Amino acid sequence: MKELSKNRAVCAMPVAGSFRGIDFALSNMSNSHIQKVAVFTQYNASSLNEHLSSSKWWDFGRKQGGLFVFTPTITSEGNFWYRGTADAIAQNMAFLKNSHEPYVVIASGDCVYKMDYNKVLEYHIEKNADITVVCKDMPAGMDVGRYGIIKMNEESRIEEFEEKPIIAKSNTVSCGIYVVRRRQLIEMIEKGMEEERYDFVKDILIRYKNMKRIYGYKIKEYWRNIATVQDYYDTNMDFLKPEIRDYFFKQYPDIYSRAGDLPPAKYNVGARVRNSLVSSGSIINGTVENSILFRKTYIGNNCYIKNSIILNDVYIGDNTHIENCIVESRDTIRANSYYKGEGEIKIIIEESDRYVM
Repeated sequence: MKELSKNRAVCAMPVAGSFRGIDFALSNMSNSHIQKVAVFTQYNASSLNEHLSSSKWWDFGRKQGGLFVFTPTITSEGNFWYRGTADAIAQNMAFLKNSHEPYVVIASGDCVYKMDYNKVLEYHIEKNADITVVCKDMPAGMDVGRYGIIKMNEESRIEEFEEKPIIAKSNTVSCGIYVVRRRQLIEMIEKGMEEERYDFVKDILIRYKNMKRIYGYKIKEYWRNIATVQDYYDTNMDFLKPEIRDYFFKQYPDIYSRAGDLPPAKYNVGARVRNSLVSSGSIINGTVENSILFRKTYIGNNCYIKNSIILNDVYIGDNTHIENCIVESRDTIRANSYYKGEGEIKIIIEESDRYVM
């Protein structure tokens, strides 16, 4: 994610005007009637922890269950940062052991999708699987080298699993969503820790693929990962398509996020907006085309914004041209500036004089 992840975790990245990456996984949990959710945070977690400070937005504010946020902690047994997903689970093993639910859903927080996890669980039970991996066929010709690549037999049992291969043998990728029996997970994690194995994919899925019954559950619905600048840009731009907006915003179930309590966007005389998402608290004086403006964005007079993503609380001065760019949150773009991404998406980061004391 280059400069975009310098001050925030990837799953805290703003998406579709008013959401953050983690909102999609949490909303899916809530809509699937999962009542107990743990979030493991580590890298640049301050904005993510602030976003998760109240669980009511996803309906986890309840007497039984709830939303639990775990960060690396110094204990009498160790003071390690999380060395992988398996290690994060191991360091918080008491949460798993004290729970009584028979199954565990593990989901990455940096993906945009809608899913009923109960359907995956039903498939998991039907197949009598030890682990079920949600996967998706990606378009032919797409570079899938940064994903986990899966190859299944006719019964959907996973025969091969390669993590970020140089040459992919398949276009079926893991979506980073897993269903596993709780006792089975505890057993595998504890054995992995004894052997100093900390990665869930390499040290459990790949290692156990011939010993455990690991099945793939294919989805056809929309799913995107936002862990690179280009994928983050393309995912946001997908929300300018009517069918994608309708799927996420108008079709049940809904996606939830922390409310901003800001006034509606204001379009002053001379403002021109075409095919764009404009979030609450924004003020527009110039021209905006094929772009996404997040909360509290100010667009000055005679500005031209095209094919761009303007993140939260950005001030853009008069007579500014921005095209094929992502403007970082809380930036102040001086008047008469010109930015255009050529060949790749340009990330704009400007020191903000508004916040200097």
